[in-house]
Amino acid sequence: MKILLTGATGYIAQRLLPVLLENGHHVICCVREKIRFDTEKYKGYNLEVIEIDFLKEETLKAIPEDIDVAYYLLHSMSGGLKDFAKLEKKTAENFKTRMEDTRVKQVIFLSGIVNSQELSKHLSSRQAVDQTLKSDVYALTTLKAGIIVGSGSASFEIIRDLVEKLPIMIAPKWLHTKCQPIAIRDVLAFLNGVLLKDFSFNKSYDIAGPEVLSYKEMLMRFAKARGLKRKIIIVPVMTPKISSYWLYFVTSTSYSLACNLVESMKVDVVAEPNDLNTKLEIEPMPYEEALKLAFGKIEQNQVISSWRDAVNYQFYEKGLSNLVEVPEEGCFKDRRTAKVNNVETALENIWSIGGEKGWYYADWLWGVRGFLDKLFGGVGLQRGRTNINQLFPGRVIDFWRVILADKQEKRLLLYAEMKLPGEAWLEFKIDDQNIFHQTATFRPVGISGRLYWYAVLPFHSFIFKGMMKKIVS
Repeated sequence: MKILLTGATGYIAQRLLPVLLENGHHVICCVREKIRFDTEKYKGYNLEVIEIDFLKEETLKAIPEDIDVAYYLLHSMSGGLKDFAKLEKKTAENFKTRMEDTRVKQVIFLSGIVNSQELSKHLSSRQAVDQTLKSDVYALTTLKAGIIVGSGSASFEIIRDLVEKLPIMIAPKWLHTKCQPIAIRDVLAFLNGVLLKDFSFNKSYDIAGPEVLSYKEMLMRFAKARGLKRKIIIVPVMTPKISSYWLYFVTSTSYSLACNLVESMKVDVVAEPNDLNTKLEIEPMPYEEALKLAFGKIEQNQVISSWRDAVNYQFYEKGLSNLVEVPEEGCFKDRRTAKVNNVETALENIWSIGGEKGWYYADWLWGVRGFLDKLFGGVGLQRGRTNINQLFPGRVIDFWRVILADKQEKRLLLYAEMKLPGEAWLEFKIDDQNIFHQTATFRPVGISGRLYWYAVLPFHSFIFKGMMKKIVS
């Protein structure tokens, strides 16, 4: 079967792809940039990768006509876009137009549960996309999920941050809101299960776990599963803005995403009963079991995908590949070199940098920089990294984005996503003479950019020097 997979570098699609390939399907992955897709991982499978930007209609011509099924797994909210609803609708319209010119029989869309009378902007947008995708040419199957529990999922990581960082929580009243969490493994089972099933054509199903829980109950059960004692005090008055800041500073989410999440968390997300479980013979697992599986993946360092790696479309509108060539003109640079005695160890140190491993020298200063970044609306250091020893273009390392990671070339290039009066790159490279090159490049914007560089220069002199020594030691 020939399957089109959209959002192929996203959280859900990266988990669904191996399932489809293992079942022998020919999968065509749509990505905005091939540089962000790890093709090496799927050698030997029937896989194609095509570059598509669903906001640019002309690029959709690359989609072949002879596809059987298409998965619509595109989402704009995680990128932090203020006008995500408008962009989501336009993306869906472009997708539908192209699909109606192909031989596709079924489109499968993963949406959100929308049974409440009052919906958040996020859920309203998901509902609008569902309506937009409906067609007389192909059959639409819509699966609607609430909180998805899995290693690397936004819901799981935010709950984890709150529980593990705060022994006592002063929380808003929306913690009483009801939801019906579902394990990522069950979501994948449903997505795969409805594939070309006639009974699911032009139907919509809520998919959920067996328990209806409040957010407070989810937090307390999470704490119990981790062997932690936690106390939650719910206050009746906490404005959406304060709630958003609360999530933003305590967790690794961005402020714009925190605002959208807070608005959504005021809405009950409870599934309506249906017969899909019976027809597909799927029995969703309880919340505690989903948590156990998620932590199993984390402990084994087998997290396949993370919501943190979502790319802000507006931030990278011209693409990651345009940042590979580090500018020389009009830039300040901090260049350092050292002789490498053990190349393999040095490469391992480079590829393990950031996240739990830290930055090897003066980590407390990196922490201060991350806190200041949060104060000014940046991403901060809390995002960490998806895998502790593997890197790929598009992945995040704290407040950096991986632009290039080539072990054969012995080169790692990072681009700063922190709030800066300019642009910054950090490059690590080992040449053929086993000389380690560490280069920090800053392209300032205006006088403020130049003042910033000179202000941090004294810190660079020992932070970067200490980091280099640790990497090559």
